[in-house]
Amino acid sequence: MKILVGYDDAEVSWEALVVAIIHAKAFGGKIIIFTSLEEGPDSSQMDFVAAEKNLKRAQEHALANKVTCETELSESILQPGENIVQYAKKNNVDQIVVGIKRRSKVGKFLFGSNARYVILEAPCPVLTVT
Repeated sequence: MKILVGYDDAEVSWEALVVAIIHAKAFGGKIIIFTSLEEGPDSSQMDFVAAEKNLKRAQEHALANKVTCETELSESILQPGENIVQYAKKNNVDQIVVGIKRRSKVGKFLFGSNARYVILEAPCPVLTVT
């Protein structure tokens, strides 16, 4: 079982990673920790270095929990949600785990644009974590 985790080093992303580790252990799966950086004039080498560092920390946590894990850092003109879905389709991912931020009562019915895109367009089941 391939489990893709959308990861951006926010607290909710860490919680998504923890849940993905539990699923990988339960189903004998492997985790792909995926970070998407938007390519463009606003992107910097510092963003790339910070993302690599965050991915390494997440990978070390998964490996410490005895879960097979790889990382993927993607620079793309696509929005992160689109990039996650595209990667999942190309790599036959079995499940996607994403963190969603808590919102107001009205906002509970609406997800962020990236999470919403993943939920609606993913080629596999999506597990959301708050």
